[in-house]
Amino acid sequence: MTSSAQKPATNVQRAIHQLRDKIFSGELAAGSDHLESELAEVLSMSRTPVREAVLTLETQGLLELRPRKGVRILPISPEDMAEVYDVLTELESLAAARAAAFGYSAQELAPLDRAIGDMDIAIHSSNLEDWAEADDRFHRELVRLGRNSRAISIVEMMSDQVRRARSMTLFMRPLPTKSNEDHREVFRAIMDGDAAKARQTHREHREHAKQMIVELLKRHRLRYV
Repeated sequence: MTSSAQKPATNVQRAIHQLRDKIFSGELAAGSDHLESELAEVLSMSRTPVREAVLTLETQGLLELRPRKGVRILPISPEDMAEVYDVLTELESLAAARAAAFGYSAQELAPLDRAIGDMDIAIHSSNLEDWAEADDRFHRELVRLGRNSRAISIVEMMSDQVRRARSMTLFMRPLPTKSNEDHREVFRAIMDGDAAKARQTHREHREHAKQMIVELLKRHRLRYV
């Protein structure tokens, strides 16, 4: 009989998760340099899983492995974020259009609807961390509903960079009520099977988010060299 219990995380998976958390929290600051042996000691692991984790996070744009120099936590620049948002805008807008065209049922769209509801609750209680978590769920689910495996892979690879920039600017931005309104409008377009409206509404939503994040990064000089 096959067990349905979830397999425990491997050392590599734990190293990825812990390093990502430390980068997002600023404990591993943007622009800082670290030896692999130092990171292994911080994580209480051997260097092998740490190195594999570093290679994974390098593909996600969070750090850089430099031969004979160790690991550098990559900076976040307005220019980088503008490029990332340009790519995500195209792929997520495509996913929104495809989701509308597939004619999903209300039950199949329930996780998307639930994420929006959770964002509304978070805003009403001014809990921006909960809002950010629900916002992540909305975007992940939207891309999944687009059913394009290559788009899903690319978005997943780039999403950490957006999360990191957002974590740095989360408490500098206005309360994201407009963002929730945009999400609800995209959801309605998908429910109505209106692919063109779903695509355009989501495109405008992402373009507005790009402008706001990039301006915040510039205004507060959140760029490291």
